[in-house]
Amino acid sequence: MKPMHALLQRYVQNGSLFAVLAALGFSFKAIFVKLSYVASDVDAITLLALRMGLSLPLFLWLVWFSRQQASAPLTWGSVMRVLLLGLFGYYLASLFDFYGLQYISAGLERLILFTYPTLVLLFQAIALRERPTLRTLAAMGICYVGLGVAFVHDLSVSGLGNQVILGSLWVFASAVAYALYYSGTGMMLKRMSSMRLAGLAGAASSIMVLAHYLMVADTSQLAHLPAAVWANAGLMAVFSTVMPIYWAALAIQRMGATQTAAVGNLGPVLTMLASWALLNETISTYQIAGLALVLFGVSRLKPGKPKAEPQSTMADEAA
Repeated sequence: MKPMHALLQRYVQNGSLFAVLAALGFSFKAIFVKLSYVASDVDAITLLALRMGLSLPLFLWLVWFSRQQASAPLTWGSVMRVLLLGLFGYYLASLFDFYGLQYISAGLERLILFTYPTLVLLFQAIALRERPTLRTLAAMGICYVGLGVAFVHDLSVSGLGNQVILGSLWVFASAVAYALYYSGTGMMLKRMSSMRLAGLAGAASSIMVLAHYLMVADTSQLAHLPAAVWANAGLMAVFSTVMPIYWAALAIQRMGATQTAAVGNLGPVLTMLASWALLNETISTYQIAGLALVLFGVSRLKPGKPKAEPQSTMADEAA
C-alpha cells in the first residue's frame, strides 16, 4: 500500500496525474456533443451556450475560492491577457470544435485536435526565436502523416467528402486556437495560481459565448430542448470543462505547457474507444494506424526545459 501511495504522490507532485485527468475529461467532450446532436437538432452555438452557461457558476466559485491565494491585484495587462486566454481557449476553440463535430466523427475530431502539441511547440519556438531541431520536425511530420492516413480514409469511405473536409478544417482551427491558449497559460501561471487562472479564463470564455448566443440565437428554443441535451450539457460543464481546465492548469504549472500537452497521449485513444462503445462509430484499420502514428510522433517531441514557474501543492490550492 505504501509504494502505491508514494507513486500516486509522485504523480501528483510532478503534475502527470493532472495531465492524464485533463486528457480524460477533454476526451469525453466530443462524446457528449455527438450524443446531444443525436438527441436533438440543437445547433452548435446553442449547445456551446448551454455548456458554458452551466459552467459559469463553477468558474466564479473557483475565482471566489482562490481569492485568499491572490498574491497581487489584477493589473490591466493581466486582465487583457486573461481575456485573450478566454477568447482563444474556450470560446473560439470550443466554437470551432462544435462546428466541426456536426460533420465528422468523434474519433477523427480527437485525432485532428490532438495535433495541438506540435502547434504548441511551434508557437513556443517562434516566441523564443529558436529553430526547431530535426528530431522535432521529424516528429511533427510523423504526426501529420498519421493524421493524413485517417483523414484520407474517412474521406474515401464516408461518401460526404465536402462535409469531412469542412469539419476537419473547423477542428484544425480549434487546435490552433487551443494551442495558443496552452502557450499563453504557461506564461500567465507565473503571475497567478492555477485555480485563479482557471476560474478567470473560464468565466471570461463563458461570458463571451453567452454574449454571442444572445446576439444570434432564439432563446425560446431552450424550453423545448430534450432532457438528454441538458444532461449532456451538464456533464460537459463539470467533467469536460471546469475540472479539466483546472487539472490542465495544475499540470502546466508543474510540468510546463509542452510536456503537459504531450502527456495527453491517452486522449485520442479514449475518445476512439468511447465513440465505438457509445456512438457505434466504426474503428477501421486506417484509423488505428493513423492514431498510432500520431501518438508516436507526439511521444517523440522533445520539449524544452520549462522555465521556473511557481509551484503549488493540493494543500496550497485548498487553502
